Order: sequence, then C-alpha cells, then structure tokens
Amino acid sequence: MATDSLTRQLADNPPDSVAVAVRVLLDERGNGPAASARLSVAEAADLVGLSPHTLRYYEQEGLLRPARNSSGYREYSEANLRRLVFITRMRGSGMTIQDLRRYVGLGEQGPAADAERREIMIRQRERVQEQIRDLTLALETTEYKIAAYDGHPDDRR
Repeated sequence: MATDSLTRQLADNPPDSVAVAVRVLLDERGNGPAASARLSVAEAADLVGLSPHTLRYYEQEGLLRPARNSSGYREYSEANLRRLVFITRMRGSGMTIQDLRRYVGLGEQGPAADAERREIMIRQRERVQEQIRDLTLALETTEYKIAAYDGHPDDRR
C-alpha cells in the first residue's frame, strides 16, 4: 500500500521527506520519472488520499495553483504534489488554513520573508510537541487500563 511505503520513507528520510514521499507515491503509481508527472485533479487527490473537492478548496484558499492544460483542466505537477503533502501534514497536525495561507503567501515573497516563515514553523512545532505530550499521556493511561484488565478478565471496570 502506498501509505505504508510513504510512512517508511518519511521515517527513513526526514530532511527531504516531502519530496521523497511524493516520489514514492508516483513511483508506486507507475508514473515513471516523478518530475514529469502531470495528474488530473482526481488522480492527484487519489494519490495523496484527499478528495477532489478538498484540492479545489485548497486552490480557492490560495494554497495551491495547479496549471491548466489546453482544455482548461487542472494538471498537478510534482511541485503541486509536494505542496499537497506539506498541507496535509500541517493540517493533520492542527495548523489552521489561515496560518497555511500566511505561510504560502510569505513563500511567494521570496527569501526576505524566510524569518517570518521560520517563526510560523517554530509555533507549529510547539503545537505538535504539545500534542505529542498529550497523546503520550493518553497512551500511558490506555496501557494502564489494559494492564488492569489483564489482571482481572471477569472484572470489567
């Protein structure tokens, strides 16, 4: 399954994980060289595990700008897919659309905005670290309850 390979690649290659993730997805899809990928909205959505509606929403929000072919249909490039993987990871970790719009907008301003983009990522890292702490406590509580039930199979608490 693509998600399993993606997870392994992300774990094995964190410095360039987004690009690696996209290449793995494209390779598993059989697209050949990832850089030449031109996918429809449905193909891109399927590849990254989102709905076409979500991709169009991200486009409306200014987070994504796929090219259009001569017939006017969206064509997603590897760069678009990298952006989608990034957006998906950030949304999954709780980043707001507003923060993503700001981050993407700053990126379009070039290196002069790098300091502010870094600050956005530092704040996001702090949010993710807090989520990890909360999830760790939830896991410890769950493990405690499982251990309690293991000792008392007929006594459901």
